[in-house]
Amino acid sequence: MINKLIKITENAHKKNKKKVLLVINCLQGGGAERVVLTLGQGFYDLGYEVHVLRFKPRIDYDLNPNLNYHLLNFKRFKLIPKLERRDKVFAFVVDRYISKNIGRTDLILSNLDRADSILSNSKLPNIFYVIHNTVSLLYKFDDTGADHELRSKMMEIYSKHPCVCVSKGAERDFVESFGNITPTIAIHNPIDRDGIKKLADAFVPDYQNYIIHVGSFKEAKRHDILLRAYAQTDQSMPLLLLGKGKLKDEIEQLVVELNLEEKVVFLGFQENPFPYIKHATFKVLTSDWEGFALVIAESLVLGTPVISTDCQSGPSELLPENNLMPLGDIDAIAAKLSLAMKNPQQFHAEFNEALLPVTIAQKYLTFATDLEVKSVLNPATI
Repeated sequence: MINKLIKITENAHKKNKKKVLLVINCLQGGGAERVVLTLGQGFYDLGYEVHVLRFKPRIDYDLNPNLNYHLLNFKRFKLIPKLERRDKVFAFVVDRYISKNIGRTDLILSNLDRADSILSNSKLPNIFYVIHNTVSLLYKFDDTGADHELRSKMMEIYSKHPCVCVSKGAERDFVESFGNITPTIAIHNPIDRDGIKKLADAFVPDYQNYIIHVGSFKEAKRHDILLRAYAQTDQSMPLLLLGKGKLKDEIEQLVVELNLEEKVVFLGFQENPFPYIKHATFKVLTSDWEGFALVIAESLVLGTPVISTDCQSGPSELLPENNLMPLGDIDAIAAKLSLAMKNPQQFHAEFNEALLPVTIAQKYLTFATDLEVKSVLNPATI
């Protein structure tokens, strides 16, 4: 009888426990995907029951056992011919699944454009978009009007729910791109300091006295700029490139053209990049744009000096001015690389503990609460 009462009490407690749902297309190897898992832990530490819903089965990361995972496969809905109708139908299915299998949620966080488009059709409450990128640069907005249709469609989507941007630069760009179409706030990505330190001790790389770059081989990361700048240095330290992506073949060819085959090492995608970052002499980033620049904060956790291009959002919010380089300036980047090879510690910077998961998760909850209070006091402002 006592055991039965205990079980009933536990079930009632679980039923009444506050819930957070994070939605993302998949959990393959990207920064936003890792952020979802880290932020989920932050909410868990605050006492929330945390659920993660994805639309593709692929997973590249070890899953946090404290979170609950759901897969609602989008694949069969691709047979529906029009994208708008496809997303509306799937949103109905998503709403029904959440209501039946998760229950009422206190907060739903939508991550990246696939989830954003679907949840713009959702009828569920408490939905917030997380804007992980500098949208004008990612989608190549310009002043010619050629992007009018895309921009209008995005404004339609993002006007539906409040938006959390992962940096002040990303928020500023969002408002400049779309206007004040919805409430926004800048909340940095969470960084799992203790987890990163533990993973960094998993092994010692076979390389010594090297420069590390971590990032997918895609246009934004500008591996081409990095290699051309590196070619202008004395190359006294090897350059390790960690990542995968569609431009990898082009970058490998550029390495050959610049006669850097003996100096540049391609490490591929590494599920655990942190030992490579920890043991690097310094970390370099040459991106044209970032949302937050997650790898910078992760490098600071490990005490690794960092130099980075001063792109529109991210790096300047994490690093002192001395560590920043002008965009696309091969000569300036080469000069900074040379300085870092001679004296890397001049580019050391401290990790900001305000980035810890619990602190970041609480900022989300505070933003949601503030909006709820405003909507009660003055519904016209929301």
